[in-house]
Amino acid sequence: MKATIKDIAKLVGVSPSTVSRVINGTASISDETKEKINKAMKELDYHPNSFARSLVNGNTFTIGLVIDAGNKDAFSNAFFIQSVTAIEMVAQNKGYNVLITNDAVAEEGNTIKSLIQERKVDGIILPVQCMKDELVAILRENQMPFVVMGETVEENKEISWVDVDNRQGAELALEHLFAEGYQHPMLLVENRKTVFEQKRMKGFTEGCGRHGIKDAKIHTFQEAKLQEIIKEIKSGERNTDSFICTNNVVAFRTLRELQLHGIDVPGQVGVITFDNYPLAEYMTPALSAIDIDTYQLGEMAASMLFQMIKTKEGKVESQRIETRIIERESTRKK
Repeated sequence: MKATIKDIAKLVGVSPSTVSRVINGTASISDETKEKINKAMKELDYHPNSFARSLVNGNTFTIGLVIDAGNKDAFSNAFFIQSVTAIEMVAQNKGYNVLITNDAVAEEGNTIKSLIQERKVDGIILPVQCMKDELVAILRENQMPFVVMGETVEENKEISWVDVDNRQGAELALEHLFAEGYQHPMLLVENRKTVFEQKRMKGFTEGCGRHGIKDAKIHTFQEAKLQEIIKEIKSGERNTDSFICTNNVVAFRTLRELQLHGIDVPGQVGVITFDNYPLAEYMTPALSAIDIDTYQLGEMAASMLFQMIKTKEGKVESQRIETRIIERESTRKK
């Protein structure tokens, strides 16, 4: 027989109305009682009727997660999957479902517009690359709570976001290289226009300044330019002895080019990358990395959104997660 609220109440030793209030989140109940009720619900395999709950407090008990319509590889990205998993876990613990949709807003009657305008979700999480002016305008017009994964530009100070501390990550990578005996680092970036790349460049430049390097070497990654730089290193025309790569693709290509030119890594040149991609430890040599906890990033984004939904306040927040270094063979010069 299907379990009821009365069964939950009897097992925990509380009134049915207390169980109902915990399920619907309509009153302040002690954490201890909530935990007992949630435990009993799992034990009896009780599942609240989401439609009935929505009638009680006007919530849909669903949040939307927006993905980049132009990124066909999103679901094969290990970091994206970790963030999604974290968001789903937080939502599940709150009794919510997660609806994934893309960010295309141009077409009439498309999914993302209808989700927002028809209040089919209680809030939205979106990556910073999906933060288009039209979409943000729709979110604001409909007073839809939303959180951005990724730091936004200065002009968007009224938007809540979570991100890793990219500036601190660049400084951490730089200090590691100096500690290992490297003296002439270069930062390889992919796109200088993105906020996270700009923060990494700032951290790198400031770190170099503290070590007396006035002319910090930063290059936008291009295959031909990289080959030219490496040839100059080999011939002695350039004194660069280490690379900080702002993503794993740049790092893999840099490592490959160094090896093709017969340059020893880490003996002659060290390489460290942002994004501790799963394959990094299986490279030869294994790549040192600035580790980004994307699970925690998703967790923080979801927690921030649920706080906004709960309080119904438009309070703007921003949070950064500190990075950590994973030391491997590619920077072990000593």
